Amino acid sequence: MHDSSSHPPADASLPAGLYIVATPIGNLGDISPRALMVLRCASRIACEDTRVTAKLLNHFGIKARLTPYHDHNAAAVRPGLIADALAGPVALVSDAGTPLISDPGYKLVADARAAGVNVVAVPGPSAVIAALSIAGLPTDRFLFAGFLPAKAGARASAIAELAAVPATLAFYESGPRLAACLADLLAGLGNRPAAVGRELTKKFEEMVTGDLADLATRWADAPPKGELVVLVGPPLPAAAPEAADIDSALRTALASLSVKDAARQVAEALSLPRAQVYARALAIRHG
Repeated sequence: MHDSSSHPPADASLPAGLYIVATPIGNLGDISPRALMVLRCASRIACEDTRVTAKLLNHFGIKARLTPYHDHNAAAVRPGLIADALAGPVALVSDAGTPLISDPGYKLVADARAAGVNVVAVPGPSAVIAALSIAGLPTDRFLFAGFLPAKAGARASAIAELAAVPATLAFYESGPRLAACLADLLAGLGNRPAAVGRELTKKFEEMVTGDLADLATRWADAPPKGELVVLVGPPLPAAAPEAADIDSALRTALASLSVKDAARQVAEALSLPRAQVYARALAIRHG
């Protein structure tokens, strides 16, 4: 049990509102003093699984009124949470990490705002951000796509929609589904740089990097345990076409088209500047 003397007092005042509180994804030391203060002061804490949240609260000596809030009861529970948040402080937590990131809560926040509730972020741990920070893949642009569909056909379609996105792609995945997920990512995206993070912030934290082919092979017969973060680098830049390929395409086009039309067609097909291709087409036609 932690020494509660270092924590804000339980009777500290907190304005009414809905507080979106991030909790540790593994290492309990990652919880912030502000998060502890909010959880101590909240009149009610909405959580995915009361057993999971109770363990966290017990660790820090916090007694609170817990209310299950998940996909199956959200519609029934939401009005009461909003009413309470108008009268006093209500906290929303997920089992781990930042609420609403692949967790319930979006409709609660939207409806609370519509009802005039003050919605406050209490930021902290997030598995996807933790993974991006240590994977060594580009982070200037990234797209978080949550969990891919479980069925192979739907998963392949979802991956195809993401293939041209010029950013690092981030997914959550479970251990038993990891091999199939990586194989489908390889098939749908090509062999890009990638990384798989597991046990993030915990004692046996692991970030495995390589390319999709390597990673798919690594876990083909031995799926890891737990939930994982899968990261895939952005599309690799296309190799510039060789001069011989440009000339070959132009000669074919010039057999039936004018210099101008042949240059336009080849420039568009090879993603090249039209002026460059036009000059080369002239040289071939008059060579």
